[in-house]
Amino acid sequence: MRKKVSVFIVMVFTQLMVGQNHHTDFKKYFQENDTLNLVRVLQEWENFNPNDAELYTSYFNYHVKIAKQETIRLTSEQPNGNALELKDSLNQTAGYLGSDIYYSESDLNKGFTKIDEGIKRFPDRLDMRFGKIYVLGLVSNWDEFTTEIIKTIKHSATNKNEWTWTNNEKHNNGKEFFLSSLQNYQVQLYNTGDDKLLVNMRDIANEILNYYPENIESLSNLSITYLLVGEYDKGIEPLLKAEKINPKDFIILNNIAHGYKLKGDLKKAIKYYEKTIEFGDEQAKKSAKQQIDMLKN
Repeated sequence: MRKKVSVFIVMVFTQLMVGQNHHTDFKKYFQENDTLNLVRVLQEWENFNPNDAELYTSYFNYHVKIAKQETIRLTSEQPNGNALELKDSLNQTAGYLGSDIYYSESDLNKGFTKIDEGIKRFPDRLDMRFGKIYVLGLVSNWDEFTTEIIKTIKHSATNKNEWTWTNNEKHNNGKEFFLSSLQNYQVQLYNTGDDKLLVNMRDIANEILNYYPENIESLSNLSITYLLVGEYDKGIEPLLKAEKINPKDFIILNNIAHGYKLKGDLKKAIKYYEKTIEFGDEQAKKSAKQQIDMLKN
């Protein structure tokens, strides 16, 4: 029995070491853009240890890399990003030579298929979920971006935020890291400037609040989605909930004041600007005083 156990330990150790070598080789060829060797390593890796979690993230990264395409085009107006300015014989600007980046849908789908398999096998691997969400944002697939975030929120309630990361290592401060990352994703939606995506922000905020009802950031985000479209009462309501959670949060107090100002309730607006002065930093106090002077005049 002792000999069998020893043999098993050696086999597991050997498998682990070879798997690490495959991962190291993959990262090396990935940096070198050596796609032929990337394919070779992935195939050898899959034949040797098809259940390795890092194999799925590596396949995903490979397909995303292959999916990225660049085209060069000549334009009369300066494009976004880096561009080469072309001059004519009189040294006048004749045009610009720039590039467009796009992603092959078929190659991306292969990557999504692989990472979905990985998520199914390793549902607590947050890097897999966040990696997929990142790429969905990269290609502006905001509906799938939102759907994947909501799936991840639901799973956070199942695994109690016991997340793992690369090499299945446990992620410290899982809940705090998770919620702060979700905040970044909502800011990403907001920064598009597309009001149609306020609904996506609202769906994410509501889902977070289903499981984390005292998450002030989500209450604030929910408020924004209503205030920006003129639904002031619905926008003020989550802010008042946030005030009950933290009555001294001067950002929330200032936002409540702003909500009442937009609604036209100047008395309540002044009341909350005065609260902002009571608890705010110097910049918030200065701004609130200016608002009060303006409203009173």
